[in-house]
Amino acid sequence: MTTTPPPIGLDDVRDAATRIRGVAHRTPVLRSRTLDALAGAEVFLKCENFQRVGAFKFRGAYNAASRLAPEQLARGIAAYSSGNHAQAVALAARELGSTAVIVMPEDAPLAKRAATAGYGAEIVTYDRYTGDRVAVAEALAAERGLALIPPYEHPHVMAGQGTAALELLEEAGALDALVVPVGGGGLMAGCATAAKALHGPIRMIGVEPEAGDDTKRSLEAGRRVTVPVPRTIADGQALPTPGELTFSVNRRLVDAIALVGDEEIREAMRFAFERLKIVLEPSGATPLAALLTGRAGPLPRRVGLILSGGNVDAARFARLCGGAG
Repeated sequence: MTTTPPPIGLDDVRDAATRIRGVAHRTPVLRSRTLDALAGAEVFLKCENFQRVGAFKFRGAYNAASRLAPEQLARGIAAYSSGNHAQAVALAARELGSTAVIVMPEDAPLAKRAATAGYGAEIVTYDRYTGDRVAVAEALAAERGLALIPPYEHPHVMAGQGTAALELLEEAGALDALVVPVGGGGLMAGCATAAKALHGPIRMIGVEPEAGDDTKRSLEAGRRVTVPVPRTIADGQALPTPGELTFSVNRRLVDAIALVGDEEIREAMRFAFERLKIVLEPSGATPLAALLTGRAGPLPRRVGLILSGGNVDAARFARLCGGAG
């Protein structure tokens, strides 16, 4: 019986860390005595809201784009994304002297669309509830000869995202648990690969919005499960099914999935703003929501959280934190 090797390993994450050094930010790790007291644990917050483009996605996008041949960079790059990967690919393309065409849902947050365009990308829209973004992007890439960099289904993207956990563990030391938001699964796959290789006993806990529990259902079923496109404020996690490559990693390395509701996400955003003095977008706040509500389960002594992004405009932030939908 043959065993399929995993798509990435620790060496891939370390190689990505070398490639993005000096281009991506080494984001801060914050502590809070108030949060420690509430959680009953030592909590280490890896603040990817301070990453370039405001989210962890730049790590993977740049790692993948920087490996393209010069002739491919001259033709350009395509991507599909609800916002953060869109900005990341647009900025990576600009940094590398290339161009980007990004397929985005019509209802993507305006701030994310504006930022993507601001980095010089061409935006093509689709309806997330009736359209197929992958098909649209693949057709565009084929028609124009563009290199397609998906948001999570790519070994170089996954390895790049794993550098967030690598940096956290270098700074905080060994952790007993790491809580990570899960959408398509690329951030979790990269972080779990690095964390489990460096500290095998670490418990990997993913967090999804209640309306989009596709990874939780998939892990329970032992196969990828599709749910209706989620309607949740956590737009970065509004996906119907986990990625094939990412799930092949996460089914081996993820220990548990916690679910949080939209109101709990709002409360976490408020807590982060009022007590930690940081701004988180809904998807970036889901690990904090899982911690504050106890949904992450009984916590060990030392716990890390990946706060994945802070891309939310002032008006939407005010509406969400003010209690409106």
